[in-house]
Amino acid sequence: MRNQPRRAYLFGIATVLLWSTVASAFKLSLGYLDPAQLLLYSSLFSIAALGGILAIRGKLGVIFTYTGKEYARSLVLGIVNPFLYYLVLFKAYDLLPAQIAQPINYTWALTLAFLSIPLLGQKIGVQEITAGLISYLGVAIISTKGSITGLDGVSLPGVALALGSTVLWALYWIYNTRDNRDPVAGLLLNFLFGLPFVFVFCLVFSDIRVTSLPGLAGAAYVGLFEMGITFVLWLHALKYAENTARVGYLIFLSPFLSLVFIRVFVGEEILASTVAGLVLIVAGLVIQHTGVSRERGSEPEGTPAGEEPLRDE
Repeated sequence: MRNQPRRAYLFGIATVLLWSTVASAFKLSLGYLDPAQLLLYSSLFSIAALGGILAIRGKLGVIFTYTGKEYARSLVLGIVNPFLYYLVLFKAYDLLPAQIAQPINYTWALTLAFLSIPLLGQKIGVQEITAGLISYLGVAIISTKGSITGLDGVSLPGVALALGSTVLWALYWIYNTRDNRDPVAGLLLNFLFGLPFVFVFCLVFSDIRVTSLPGLAGAAYVGLFEMGITFVLWLHALKYAENTARVGYLIFLSPFLSLVFIRVFVGEEILASTVAGLVLIVAGLVIQHTGVSRERGSEPEGTPAGEEPLRDE
């Protein structure tokens, strides 16, 4: 199964193309829905998609076979993702231009590396520190629009929320490393346990009524291609890969393609500072990713250890 690199790259490219569109989908959908509504509707579509995938695979019943401890894990994970993570992320997109929110959120892989030090007992080297400095310099350039005087009309709460989303996503995956369940079934359960929190939050602080068909269509797109189907496509890309690190490098194309879609569909004029900052962010991530791959050089190619779900928003 793993000796099928063509399939791996096809699934990987499909994943990258779809993930490259979601920043635009977030921004367009938030023109019709508030963050809580977008989260509620997209979560419902994601649950339907993940449930459908499991049903097609004949594994839907597996979600009823886990232990109480495993369901408790899904409760905790569901509070983090989808509830807190996407609520924070959507609010960041609501406050910031997509071309600023997307690259900042993309630094979650570095946040994961740094949080792994206290939480997983991992060590950090000069390469990881260098990668962090380079990438966060890129974040500073994007956030300030290249102005040395500071934030130039950019929402400081929005920047803080975008950075906060990287912490939540990193914490989610650190805790998720201890989960040995079927990944699709586990994700579905996380969304099912997180849904009541999303519903109550939307009921108290927003409105659960569907008042916009374009907004609902946007939520469907986000639920299907950001939260659901694309996750499965990426798992397939890693499954068929001879070397997961090589397939993983495809994901670094995503933020640049995302800027193209943001320009075309959202209509934002892409600033030179955004491109410059994004180049620095991706350069730092490549340095960090290369270091991780080198550390795993003694492992057989394509082992699950290389399967962190690198992604962007």
